Amino acid sequence: MQETRVQKIMFEGSQGGMLAGRLELPVGPPRAYALFAHCFTCTKDILAAGRIAAALAERGVAVLRFDFTGLGASDGDFANTNFTSNVEDLVRAADFLREHYRAPEILIGHSLGGAAIIAAAGRIPAAKLVATIGAPADPTHVTRHFSGALDEIEKKGEAEVTLVGRPFRIRRQFLEDVAAHRLSDHLAQLHRALMIFHAPQDEIVGLDNARKIYDAARHPKSFVTLDGADHLLSRREDAVFVADMLAVWADRYLSRARANDDWPRAEPNEVVVSEAGEGNGRSRLTQRIAAGPLRLMADEPVDRGGTGLGPDPYALLLAALGACTSMTLRLYADHKQWPLDHVAVRLTHQKIHAADCAECETREGKIDEIRRELTLVGNLDDTQRARLLEIADKCPVHRTLASTNRVLTSFV
Repeated sequence: MQETRVQKIMFEGSQGGMLAGRLELPVGPPRAYALFAHCFTCTKDILAAGRIAAALAERGVAVLRFDFTGLGASDGDFANTNFTSNVEDLVRAADFLREHYRAPEILIGHSLGGAAIIAAAGRIPAAKLVATIGAPADPTHVTRHFSGALDEIEKKGEAEVTLVGRPFRIRRQFLEDVAAHRLSDHLAQLHRALMIFHAPQDEIVGLDNARKIYDAARHPKSFVTLDGADHLLSRREDAVFVADMLAVWADRYLSRARANDDWPRAEPNEVVVSEAGEGNGRSRLTQRIAAGPLRLMADEPVDRGGTGLGPDPYALLLAALGACTSMTLRLYADHKQWPLDHVAVRLTHQKIHAADCAECETREGKIDEIRRELTLVGNLDDTQRARLLEIADKCPVHRTLASTNRVLTSFV
């Protein structure tokens, strides 16, 4: 499994407020991007969403989950939202991914979020796969949660209802909006591979909803039973199971090859660097590096327009100098049979005014200054330490950086 990392993001929602999201990313270039829609009145931080997103990121799929308008850390008034606004928020989220990273190929929706994902899919052209988890076959199903307040909502135009232990204000426009949506129409025109997850024991959204969704959709479609799970996928193993099945299923349909297949090829004594991203988004700065048979990443930090998936070029330069320094000291100490137990090298880089460098020949403009601090562990005497300090300047990379160099560039 890969490690993962999380980026906090903000984007404008359908009602003009800013929506708060979390983008779960694998350490390497994502195989694909997914968009996750949470359940009614839930937030992006619900356990099921977080666990599925993390598990998919471990499998190389980046996942964006966010708070719908008026929920969690997002702006807006929940009372002004409805099913249509949720669908619009999903389209805005997909647009954000397309503009800044890569358009989502996988759409995942939990509970009412599953219905919203189905309704939004037709407006997200890059989407190839749609997955629902415990989704209702009709958006009006959600009104069962506040059926006791329906009369008051009809008479007064709104009412406060308690959902998942919290008060929410529901207005008549919400009821009218869900009643206007026919999910069967969206399913008939889905034209995407569909996977339906549902628990037979689901007490919130009955299993019959899964059958109706399956019957209304056209092939390719699949059904996976979540035997023993509850509606919210409270057990971690249920959420991980969903992620496992999604990852395996996605492999069959995604046209994009695995990230490893996209890496450049390099000969044993050669380094090849190629762009990992595409388009005009942040990922355009991400670079795949092949050093002979080895692979690594380079990128810029988020605050400099990148995605932070790897060290920036100067960090790689410092790493090269630091590695060369440490290796050189190790080889020298071993040759001398000196008691050097461990070497660590800390490096920083900055631009300084040439006039501030007394020993430099250049006197105008700015020059690069690299500071290198050595930590030598072992029973070394002062003479040995002084000699190792001199040897550090003799490492090949140091000599290359300190000498006059030539770089020849051509087309192939």
